[in-house]
Amino acid sequence: MQIGLLGKANVGKSTFFSAATQTSVASGNFPFTTIEPNVGVAYVKADCACKHFGIKHENDYCINGTRLIPVKLIDVAGLVPGAHEGKGLGNQFLDDARQAEVLIHVVDIAGTTDIQGQPVPAGTHDPLEDIAFVQDEFDQWFADILKREWDKITREIDQKRAKLTDGIAKRFTGLGIKDFQVQEVLQKLGLMARNPKEWKDSDIQTFVKELRKNTKPMIIAANKADLCTDLSIIDKISDCVIPCSAETELLLRKASKAGIVNYSSGDTGFTIPNGKEIPPPQRKALDLVKSVFSKIQSTGIQKILNTAVFDSLKFIVVYPVEDETKLTNKDGVVLPDTKLLPLDSTAKDLASLIHADIAKGFLHAIDCKTKQRISGDQKLKNGDVIKIISTLSHG
Repeated sequence: MQIGLLGKANVGKSTFFSAATQTSVASGNFPFTTIEPNVGVAYVKADCACKHFGIKHENDYCINGTRLIPVKLIDVAGLVPGAHEGKGLGNQFLDDARQAEVLIHVVDIAGTTDIQGQPVPAGTHDPLEDIAFVQDEFDQWFADILKREWDKITREIDQKRAKLTDGIAKRFTGLGIKDFQVQEVLQKLGLMARNPKEWKDSDIQTFVKELRKNTKPMIIAANKADLCTDLSIIDKISDCVIPCSAETELLLRKASKAGIVNYSSGDTGFTIPNGKEIPPPQRKALDLVKSVFSKIQSTGIQKILNTAVFDSLKFIVVYPVEDETKLTNKDGVVLPDTKLLPLDSTAKDLASLIHADIAKGFLHAIDCKTKQRISGDQKLKNGDVIKIISTLSHG
């Protein structure tokens, strides 16, 4: 699971990245803890399956029945006008964006930075321009990929060496785009029956825009929302948009780590531990935090991450175990692992995600909640706890 984080200079993208990836959880217990600097680990939250079974197993990955599930957050560098043409760090930008399954675009909703990311008085820049600029960069990137190969595609179809869906999908495999996604867009726009030779430039633009929306969903992180004088601007944004304050989240995470406050990402407030003396400068900072909560209810960071994974991508959480009775792995750890899977994934898909050998020797699976045997093509549900029975085991 890879989430791309976009944003021009000075909008708070780095603060968002730091706030989302700095955590009091023992990060050594999770994958991706030692990787390149622009990639970090963030966590989405879901109800742990321990609640269903009425068992307690408090540890680093389950806190009060809330499961922390690691996801990879890529800080996508090089977003400048003309990035799709390779300007600035454009090639790096495209390479990082290519890897992401969903994108979070951090926007200065208070309008305190111009299109180049230079500071300006609050409200003097229109954040809707930033949103349109990023969407345009992606649309032009997609269009360039298609236009470069368009003559070749039309020849392949003419010579019956390829169908329209296959011809287009082949050009987008590097972006992780699948045949069925291309077909869905072609059908939606009524382009399936049209000879590609008859396509106008406007048809290509309409097609790539729809393909980008479907395959690289984007969430607008309306950052600095606490500084915005008129939050009704959010109503003008057609994409999924969530107001947030990355600076407030980072402050609270640091304060929580230092034991100054009790706070967990996603909370709608914080508490001060009994008997804790707070020096005046820190108390003043916490008063400012309270005013942020009074305006936007939460810092928004956790909501954005959860929305990206569970709403935009519609992923589900599944718990693979090796002992269906004790709900443990071979070392006796209760509910040791979580897997994020696309909606409509099957038991066989889960086996493939665990290890190719297990999928190869797949016999059946057991739904640990119902104790029933399920077949490989059985669709899994969010929160399922599954044991895979295979002729081949890994390790």
